[in-house]
Amino acid sequence: MTFKINMTALAGKKLLVAPLDWGLGHTTRCIPIIKELLANECTVWLAGEEHQGILLKKEFPDLNFLPLKGYRVKYASSGIVAKILMQVPKILFAIKEENNWLKEQVHKLGFEAVISDNRYGLYHKKIHSVFITHQLTIKSPFGKWSEKFLQQWNYRFINRFSECWVPDEEEDNNLAGELSYPENFPKIPVKYIGALSRFSFPVPMNGSGVTKNHLLIILSGPEPQRSLFENIIVEQIAQYNGTATIVRGLPMATDILPSTNTIRFYNHLPTDLLKEEMTKAEFIISRCGYSTVMDIAVMKKKSILIPTPGQPEQEYLAGYLMNKRFAFCISQQIFSLNRSIEKARAFEYRENL
Repeated sequence: MTFKINMTALAGKKLLVAPLDWGLGHTTRCIPIIKELLANECTVWLAGEEHQGILLKKEFPDLNFLPLKGYRVKYASSGIVAKILMQVPKILFAIKEENNWLKEQVHKLGFEAVISDNRYGLYHKKIHSVFITHQLTIKSPFGKWSEKFLQQWNYRFINRFSECWVPDEEEDNNLAGELSYPENFPKIPVKYIGALSRFSFPVPMNGSGVTKNHLLIILSGPEPQRSLFENIIVEQIAQYNGTATIVRGLPMATDILPSTNTIRFYNHLPTDLLKEEMTKAEFIISRCGYSTVMDIAVMKKKSILIPTPGQPEQEYLAGYLMNKRFAFCISQQIFSLNRSIEKARAFEYRENL
């Protein structure tokens, strides 16, 4: 499963790429798009928060990066949806502010196109504006009526763009189910571009195969749930009879958790080293974030996925991917490292992973 984008409308243009600041997944999945743009002789500028800039500058040290305030949504340890709903006025204000910011940058720097990963305000009437999302259906714990309302709200913004790119397949082997393939679509052209992964392009490696009993554990997502899951892993990994690499998903962090001969901690890994770790891992253990799911699909790895509690999108994905035998999924509430690995070894992953 690889991504495919027709760059005809963008080739040779000066453009801006800006991902949403909710976790690093939106940022990492823009990496293959940026590489494809550069291959099509585009002049690419990047924008985002400081932590996004640190990651992108490691991948593209020669590209210009503009500071752009994100939505900065705050999460709770429980009741995530209710917490987000309380911040809707703040989000709407941020959307308006980023739209004004884009108008200024287009006038000042002469951008001819913009690619927005889930940033609703980065559209412009006078230049080609692309919106990237895998959520044409937004899941809600309040039932179908609320999902219909959220979809209408979602499309109201998406329809302001020139086109919408969906990082998935539209056939039955898609990764996001009804999230990416709804009954009703936006009015603008919708293009399915396949899985977006930083590993879609050839990445230099020292060469390695699967190491039995070796785990790659990727911690990601919003706080405080990222730290809560990290605490669970740190407590249980001491009883694991094997080796593990744990990537904390904190590119800006200065504190370092102590490693041992068998358990290695990293705050962040660049693409080439992360690909090596994914290659040699018997299992990848992570959240059920969609960008991580795409990475796993491209790398064809067996995984154990734990959806972020109270996050409807990830909870839906966990059930969908478990049913397709793409991944073994289990809730954080009953997660046990050793028991989950035992169950994953007995799980019938689909043959074409």
